[in-house]
Amino acid sequence: MYTELKKTRDFLISKGICDPYIGIVLGTGLGKITDEIKAEIVIDYPDIPNFPISTVESHHGKLIYGTLAGKKVLAMQGRFHYYEGYSMQQISMPIQIMKMLGVQFLLLSNASGAINLNFKKGSLMLIDDHINLQPENPLRGKNIDELGIRFPDMSCPYSKSLNNKLIEIAKTENITLNIGVYASVTGPNLETRAEYRYLKFIGADAVGMSTVPEVIVANQLNLPCAAVSVLTDECDPDNLKPCNIQDIIKIANLAENDLILLFKSLIKQL
Repeated sequence: MYTELKKTRDFLISKGICDPYIGIVLGTGLGKITDEIKAEIVIDYPDIPNFPISTVESHHGKLIYGTLAGKKVLAMQGRFHYYEGYSMQQISMPIQIMKMLGVQFLLLSNASGAINLNFKKGSLMLIDDHINLQPENPLRGKNIDELGIRFPDMSCPYSKSLNNKLIEIAKTENITLNIGVYASVTGPNLETRAEYRYLKFIGADAVGMSTVPEVIVANQLNLPCAAVSVLTDECDPDNLKPCNIQDIIKIANLAENDLILLFKSLIKQL
């Protein structure tokens, strides 16, 4: 596994990707931030050795290296999910590659459903903690000692420093930034009314199908990370309305400008 990671890293270096400072992972309907990047190198996922191929609508499947807010960034325009059939190791491998290339901070985004009924669709939620309901773990199997310890601590999986900066930016820019707990489930189906009640009971404020495997690996790598959810629907089990992927993408697109402003302002400060 480590040999494959080094081959992927060396390939990207050979293409000119050198010392990116910040890694960015963009979720469903959230690829527009790449328009803000002064791109130097763009590589399609299928052209990268050992990289999975994104199969989800709105996940464009491009790795973009360039400058954003004065910093060198490496952005994934589209991520991988367990429901696509990939292993947790494949899903989280790009985070390991980012670290091996020199990334110092990781910013993640996703689209999720609001379980906390005080949070409205179209707003953002800063993830303060998470509940992992995925059936696998990216660290299962033989540990790669070169990348981190066998049993990484998860008492504070999201950087307090990065989160505090995002909270202050949101206040300054008058952006609604809810703060809450993200539950990560397998998908790809949306949840039943009973499942929403269960998720609320165990303490989740929002639910989605990604992010947590990447954050687990980031913590093993000692890579400070922050994650923001765009809340694309309201999951009230007593008044549940049908929702489809087109609606989710539409709401994500509408809220993306606030996310871009948050990330750009944070990157300027790092």
